[in-house]
Amino acid sequence: MSGELIFLVDDEANIIELARLYLEREGFRVASAGDGGQALEAIRKESPALVVLDLMLPGVDGYEVCRRLRAESEVPIIMLTARDDDIDKVVGLELGADDYMTKPFNPRELVARVKAILRRSERTAKAAGTRGPIHLGSFTIDEARHEVTANGRPLNLRAKEFDLLLTLVEHRGIVLSREQLLSLVWGFDFYGQTRTVDVHVAHLRKRLVGSSISIETVTGVGYKLVG
Repeated sequence: MSGELIFLVDDEANIIELARLYLEREGFRVASAGDGGQALEAIRKESPALVVLDLMLPGVDGYEVCRRLRAESEVPIIMLTARDDDIDKVVGLELGADDYMTKPFNPRELVARVKAILRRSERTAKAAGTRGPIHLGSFTIDEARHEVTANGRPLNLRAKEFDLLLTLVEHRGIVLSREQLLSLVWGFDFYGQTRTVDVHVAHLRKRLVGSSISIETVTGVGYKLVG
């Protein structure tokens, strides 16, 4: 993990320098851009391991940057929002961001989340080559190919949707709390950000309509896969 490139996108120089300081202390390389257009060009050229993306940017805003990146790449994205409104977070997550943080943020927590997401991505990549496809009735999940089919129909899942589904499949019939899912899927301990889980579950449910499996809510506890 040490030496991997983290790309910071923010028009506030003090935010960039603070995050850079803490990330470089942990051995990461850091590149940055102050607006969305420059960020898109540089990210495509440099292929970073993870992007930290502010939503409020001059020119091309963070929402559009996220949408374009997700259309062509599965690079992990942590988005930053200056407001604590749920709508900002939900829209960002729906566009494909992996996680969010609200400004002002603790730079140590940012580093912890970066590490956790990269560890999870690394574990997923290693595990993908060690087992064959999982079959549940008409439903198949192929970890090595990162593909899911239901009744022979491919389900085009985003990276975190795939990871969430795989985790639920691995624990089929077992109720997992939102905190457990945060740890298992996103790779970090509970910071109170369970909205991330709820948004991804809602999206995944829509993708699973018509298949032989579904995600059940256990009130006051969490979620479990049935089927």
